[in-house]
Amino acid sequence: MSVTVPPFAVIPGAQVGEALRGRERDVVALMEETYRLHDAGRTHNPPSYFLTFADRPTSRIIALPASVGGDVNVDGIKWVSSFPENVAAGVPRASAVLILNDHDTGYPFACLEASIINASRTSASAALAADRLTRGRERPRRVGFFGVGLIARYLHTYLAATGWTFDETGVFDLKPESAEGFRGYLETQDGTGTITVHDDAESLIRNSDLVVFATVAGTPHVHDPAWFDHHPLVLHVSLRDLGTEVIEASTNIVDDVDHCLRANTSVHLVEQETGNREHVHGTLGDVLEERMTLPTDRTVVFSPFGLGILDLALGKDVYDHVTKTGGLHVVEDFFHELKRYG
Repeated sequence: MSVTVPPFAVIPGAQVGEALRGRERDVVALMEETYRLHDAGRTHNPPSYFLTFADRPTSRIIALPASVGGDVNVDGIKWVSSFPENVAAGVPRASAVLILNDHDTGYPFACLEASIINASRTSASAALAADRLTRGRERPRRVGFFGVGLIARYLHTYLAATGWTFDETGVFDLKPESAEGFRGYLETQDGTGTITVHDDAESLIRNSDLVVFATVAGTPHVHDPAWFDHHPLVLHVSLRDLGTEVIEASTNIVDDVDHCLRANTSVHLVEQETGNREHVHGTLGDVLEERMTLPTDRTVVFSPFGLGILDLALGKDVYDHVTKTGGLHVVEDFFHELKRYG
């Protein structure tokens, strides 16, 4: 058998950003294709590994290994850090790299800056869910963003690029300067309608038909189901904002049951309390394949754990795009010992 070791390339953030700019609809379509592959059993997505620190309890670095079949046909891993205290120093909270491995030889063939990939796949996944989970329901006209960092900005971009417009856009953040900064960003965008910075969480939620949670919360802080009496769609991107009372009063859709019910996510806390998973009603794959009908008289909560397969699929797409445009930075002789006996 003859195999060839692929050349090793490095793709910096500027190239990643350029490869994805203006292609939001393509990215959403790719995320849908990847979810369908996952639903069909053509991916492998082991549990994520959390590296935590006794001296830095708010920080963590997560390893997400995965393998994607189909036309993507790539293996690899994302290594993503979350250091919330960076924000006070003016540095983004999250940083990441993505390694792509050749399917035939196992050799890594690319290292990509992955914070943009992470934000894009998270936002595209949420935008896909927002579209599919509102079919058969009245399309939300009021959106509220709870937590307004980089993910919130990307998520708004993906919603706007996939045809969403709103009569009202609400903003709430524990840091007033962040809320004002996000308001400034929204004022440069079309389709936002009236922009309101809310003074409290309850006001934001009660005045939103689509609620986006994009915080760094480690434990639930929204506990009153009455705030959701108007039955909004909730994109629970940050996974740990909602108390068990809210989860149990809602219809809960996840990206992957086994992945989402771990690491003390809100849906995992309900499992710990009840000893069962009856509060999880289905996956996004179930919705895409039309195996379930969503109720119109209950709050619907989408909790995406964030599957490594999405990062790999998007990373491979970026790699292919950069290769086609002729801008691939290959590191010559990265693999030096390629002869077994010298």
